[in-house]
Amino acid sequence: MSLFIARIKGFIQYKDLMGQLISRDLKLKYRRSVLGYLWSILNPLFIMIIMAIVFSQMFKRGNIPNYPVYLMSGQVIFNFMNLSTKSAIQSINGSAALLKKTYLPKYVFTVSKITSGLIDCIFSMGALLIVMIFTGGVFSWHLILFPLVLAQEFVFNLGLGMFLAATNVFFRDIQYIYNAITTAWMYLTPMFYPVEFLPESLRNIVVHCNPLYAYATQLRDLTLYNCLPDMSMVLYGVIDAILMLVLGVWVFLKTQNKFILYI
Repeated sequence: MSLFIARIKGFIQYKDLMGQLISRDLKLKYRRSVLGYLWSILNPLFIMIIMAIVFSQMFKRGNIPNYPVYLMSGQVIFNFMNLSTKSAIQSINGSAALLKKTYLPKYVFTVSKITSGLIDCIFSMGALLIVMIFTGGVFSWHLILFPLVLAQEFVFNLGLGMFLAATNVFFRDIQYIYNAITTAWMYLTPMFYPVEFLPESLRNIVVHCNPLYAYATQLRDLTLYNCLPDMSMVLYGVIDAILMLVLGVWVFLKTQNKFILYI
């Protein structure tokens, strides 16, 4: 318990550094961009329009009341995971010069990457709201609960990001393997198709073992179906987030003292 409290105090102590790292990541991402932060809204919007044109007729018999909102909700969830963890995977190796010069808690670099991804995700929610406006989506009080969904995914992404960042220090091939994994993960997440289209055996695996399905389903309940998320999906999402966080933190803390020898 005392070790846990010490970790929390250390986290608070370096909160200013983390704020600087997050600010740096956002500035670098949009440096020399004409549209700047507006691109965080327009980029997922353009991708949604293209995918909606391609897939809307293909999956129209899936009984989806508002396909653009369905698609955009899944896209927001997947992009948050995909972009933030791919950024986090290089967080330790990319900070080698700084880590070799002075002592800093190594986790701040990974946490800052995931937090930057969360900020981008919040901008993407603006694109989702625009889609709802132009497609006649229904706005209800349930929308104010979307931070609870993003909080679950943030914890999951944080655990996954710390796991990837730690393992990538020792095995540089992890980043390339992970690219292939995320491609398969995208197609196994009902982002642009209804889960009912999957064979029953595969559907059970996706529903019960794919955390992104739980988060996307919760967000769709709030934005598309105007209801509270199913408690089973909330339970799956929370359990997956906690398990991944425990795994990621355990691997990171167990190996962090060896980072300096490999970066």
